[in-house]
Amino acid sequence: MNKTILLTGILFGFLAILFGAFGAHGLEKLVDPEAVDTFETGVRYQMYHALFLLVLGIWNGPTKRQKKTVFIIILIGIVLFSFSIYLLAVNSLTTVDFKRIAFLTPLGGTFLLLGWFFIGYYVLTGKASK
Repeated sequence: MNKTILLTGILFGFLAILFGAFGAHGLEKLVDPEAVDTFETGVRYQMYHALFLLVLGIWNGPTKRQKKTVFIIILIGIVLFSFSIYLLAVNSLTTVDFKRIAFLTPLGGTFLLLGWFFIGYYVLTGKASK
């Protein structure tokens, strides 16, 4: 499980840098500044949670089940939050109207909050030892 969590964190970190470079050097020529800012928000939160996954993967405190629970919640959160933001930011470049999936962004944010809540709960209650 730790290897999966670490590799997922590495992948999301890699993609955050790649998407960030695209947003800074390519996207600004294609969409308005507000869309670029929106895109960068998705990149920033993806990187924060990639780092979260790296810490989770090396931390020996939570049980295997706790790690898996938090990992899945954060994974869903990243995909729903950041990737819906990416699609919404490039909406003007496609014939597909991604505004219909805008509800996924706050849903993804809720999952990210839940991941932080659960890891905090495990620490506070002593259920994540060490």
